[in-house]
Amino acid sequence: MNASAPRPDLMRFFLKTYGCQMNERDSEAVEAVLLECGHRRADCENDADLVLVNTCSVRGKAEDKALGKLGLLVATKREKPERIIGALGCMVQRLGSSLLDRVPGLDLAVGTHRLVRLPEIVEQAARGDGPVVVVDEAERPAEVLSGRARRGPSAFVTILLGCERRCTYCIVPAVRGREWSRPGADVIEEVSRLAAGGVREVTLLGQSVMAYGRRNEVWPGNYTSGRGYREPLTRLLEAVGAVDGIERVRFTSGHPSGCTPELARAMAEIPEVCQHLHLPLQSGSDRILEKMKRGYSVRDYRLAVERLREAVPDMALTTDIIVGFPTETGAEFEMTRRFCAEIGFDNAFIFKYSPRPDTPAAGWTDDVPAQEKIRRNQVLLEDQNARCAAVYRSMPGTVVKVLVSGLSARNRARWTGRTRTNRIVVFEPAVGVKAGDTVRVRIEKAMPQSAFGVIERAAK
Repeated sequence: MNASAPRPDLMRFFLKTYGCQMNERDSEAVEAVLLECGHRRADCENDADLVLVNTCSVRGKAEDKALGKLGLLVATKREKPERIIGALGCMVQRLGSSLLDRVPGLDLAVGTHRLVRLPEIVEQAARGDGPVVVVDEAERPAEVLSGRARRGPSAFVTILLGCERRCTYCIVPAVRGREWSRPGADVIEEVSRLAAGGVREVTLLGQSVMAYGRRNEVWPGNYTSGRGYREPLTRLLEAVGAVDGIERVRFTSGHPSGCTPELARAMAEIPEVCQHLHLPLQSGSDRILEKMKRGYSVRDYRLAVERLREAVPDMALTTDIIVGFPTETGAEFEMTRRFCAEIGFDNAFIFKYSPRPDTPAAGWTDDVPAQEKIRRNQVLLEDQNARCAAVYRSMPGTVVKVLVSGLSARNRARWTGRTRTNRIVVFEPAVGVKAGDTVRVRIEKAMPQSAFGVIERAAK
């Protein structure tokens, strides 16, 4: 056999991802470990011998999409009987082996906690030992799957696994497990490796990222902060920002209780930390927030925002909103609408409430009619689209620093990138500019969700 020919037991794989940034990061790590084992990426789904779907359980619609996709993929085995189809992630963690009843013909299913075992599970399925289902319901933390498969200047780094908040509508604690923070030294080692590979921007991930270091020790007793920070997250932001090659640091998702004076100070003092924070609100009604068990009031949220903006006046905020939560009245929806206008979010991700199994809210009457949920969702979307357009209309004539991501997905003749406030900028290519460069772009035109400009020069 030709030494350069691929081994017959190695496969071309394709990975489809649903859900949040944590899922995107898990998928990157899964790709990396498969590549390290000698498997190869397929150019498209149809060319793959192994197709994996990384699933989401946060909303019923996300599960329905994943189940539908898996059913279609299993059907392709009639023409390609040797093809292996697998499910990964949150839906597997929730359903366990019962997923096989939903999707007969599935070859493997691996939950959120044991993705590190994927290569051996793929090997079992390839031998015909399937279906293989691995779901660890133990209390010990998930194993962190390290590695980066995708090239580009930006990367996700998980710093906090699981969640302890137990919001009444949320299934995350059930599928992601108990809260556990990675040691600071482990995070810095991963960020350093990424920076050495060309990464210039990292986003630190956690379901409730500001709880970093609250449940377990993350720094040795002799660790000292150059700026005198005492909180685990601010210490980590300082240390990550100091990694050679890292120009930008982001972290998500936030919680108002974590917007401490020290965090505000750190966001103002650490040059690498971006002026952008995703801070879920969910509702502008105190009664609904209490029913959701969010752990803050509208006043608490307002004070958190004021603290951040006092320290960082140009802070850009994005958020999550749920409409149609059980017993939400029209008046309470209007409270949410007014509060969103007061805060002035750069962007908002708006969701219609759907009950999730085994959550407290699932036992309550889902009493807001479906059509009314759709109406409230549409009203908030229209409000937010108008605010977003106003943000971009304010940009023409300004010069912004943009980290170049690469070619624009919509127009391959142009390039795209983001500002430190996470605003999307599209620009004409320039000689010598490549992904990972930071450039100064003069904004010439506003679009509803982005801005267009021309490069002035590379930023210093």
